[in-house]
Amino acid sequence: MLIVACISGHGYGHGSRVAALLAALQKLEPHCRFVLSTPLPKKFLNQTFAAIPHIHHHCQWDVGVIQADALASDPLATLKALDELEPNLAAQVEKQVALITALRCPGEAALVLADVPPAAVLLAEGLGVPLVWQANFGWDSIYQELGGPLLGWAEQSNQLYRRGAATLRCPFSLGMDWDLPLKQIGLSAGTPSFTSLELRQRFGWGWDKQKTALLSFGGIGFACTHQLLQQWPDWGFVVTDPELAKASNARLLPADLRPLDLMPICSVVITKPGYSTFCEALGQGLGVIAVERQGFAEAEVLMAGLKEHGWHRQLSLAAFLAGDWHLDTPLTPPTKPALTRGGEIEAAQFLVEILRTSNSEAGGI
Repeated sequence: MLIVACISGHGYGHGSRVAALLAALQKLEPHCRFVLSTPLPKKFLNQTFAAIPHIHHHCQWDVGVIQADALASDPLATLKALDELEPNLAAQVEKQVALITALRCPGEAALVLADVPPAAVLLAEGLGVPLVWQANFGWDSIYQELGGPLLGWAEQSNQLYRRGAATLRCPFSLGMDWDLPLKQIGLSAGTPSFTSLELRQRFGWGWDKQKTALLSFGGIGFACTHQLLQQWPDWGFVVTDPELAKASNARLLPADLRPLDLMPICSVVITKPGYSTFCEALGQGLGVIAVERQGFAEAEVLMAGLKEHGWHRQLSLAAFLAGDWHLDTPLTPPTKPALTRGGEIEAAQFLVEILRTSNSEAGGI
């Protein structure tokens, strides 16, 4: 079996979600082979897909939304990037079809998994294999919300999404009205590489878990000063920004570890609304303090889901920048039961069924 994963370069969350699925699929089908077709950086891929043998093709299938920073979108830059990418897609599809056809063994079942670039369906059609979307939103919904000249891109994206074979619908989802067979899955997230004890020994961490926070705004990051952390001297912070690591009560995340790996020593994550961070935090039993995010339709759905299923606090940007984080008061409890876990296993089983069905129909073994 051959899986070609077309992964958006918009953010690390798409890659983390695909990695959890492929790891589960590898356990179900140890001989399954993987091609990662994505512009995500090699360092991220080496960390996140370390346990998954794969071939990497550096390809950009979508633009997503260009961001001014971790909390703000730039619609004009997004429109410009879309206009620049579009003329290159046909040649990229042709090249990738040739490369993947050469990799594929005779009679081997194959499938394109896309999270969630609309143009990935062009590759699947060129290969003559089914495409399954894995997503909690499509770029059609995001561009529709941004409006203006992006409305045309919203319609184009929606039409491409409708040409897939099925959709793996993740929690915290927008509409995704694509008229495709739908498989709802639970929380899908990776697993920390170390136990709390191992981390404390390796990291030399002395703060109590209930007084430790992970502060991370994803790959783009968000500029703020280390003095904010010093307003909370009885708390320890694991941070991803070297500026914040200047605080006496902060420690920089080691280059060879993911934020997820440090969660076992933390009680709360301070972050922006982001799918994978929310899933990882809830999966590890952490609370979430989320800073409001404007101009991105997914954020509202993520916050609504967090309030329903996780211990939480929402901060305005002004409150965050003032250090008014209320770490000394309990988080707000969820209004509904916790989300079920194991979404990556459900998704892997679904892909295996599609692979076997499509291979049987094609006359394979």
